[in-house]
Amino acid sequence: MAQKLTLISHKLCPYVQRAVIALNEKGVPFERVDIDLANKPDWFLKISPLGKVPVLVVTGDDGNQVALFESNVICEYIEDTQGGAKLHPQDPLQRAQHRAWMEFGSTILSELWGLETTGDPAVFETKRKAVAAKFAQVEKTLGAGPFFAGKDFSLVDAVFAPIFRYFDVFDELTDLAIFAETPKVRAWRVELAKRASVRGAVSPEYAKLLRAFLDRHNAHMLKLAA
Repeated sequence: MAQKLTLISHKLCPYVQRAVIALNEKGVPFERVDIDLANKPDWFLKISPLGKVPVLVVTGDDGNQVALFESNVICEYIEDTQGGAKLHPQDPLQRAQHRAWMEFGSTILSELWGLETTGDPAVFETKRKAVAAKFAQVEKTLGAGPFFAGKDFSLVDAVFAPIFRYFDVFDELTDLAIFAETPKVRAWRVELAKRASVRGAVSPEYAKLLRAFLDRHNAHMLKLAA
């Protein structure tokens, strides 16, 4: 059955970027619809039980629609149903390990939220140390690269690429020293930034939008830049 894929999105959301990267890696055509999360449309709230993006609306050729929510679920569906390069290992144990590290990436994003939105210097430093500690754990897992599991790009890479993208903006403001003692992570970050699927996951205005987001939250990071 032919399917139309529509990704409900927000321009800054790192979880949306995961799905976009997976779709780009598979070469799958899809429509992207950006919404304002501060003024969520009624139609969106009807299909998103948690009121969050991304939501992938799958429309069959019979017109029936199914809305999938939660980024990792969406990525798994894309992997299971679309052709192109495999983004998960075939071995069940390795696949489970990858899923675990995808979840670990989500914990880093939780810490990053605090880092980027707080105006409190003490909270900022606590979050900075927490993020650095998590990347120290990632460092121990990485091999020779260039990607998480070696030469093949995977869904773990799709999860971490949007995390690294934050630091492209943060680095212009201040030296957070997050990756000072993680050379493998630094090399991984560089490789992911080169990937066409990663570059194409956001609009050219991403950096400007993120700076505006920091400004709206009166972020301590901006005070360090000043």
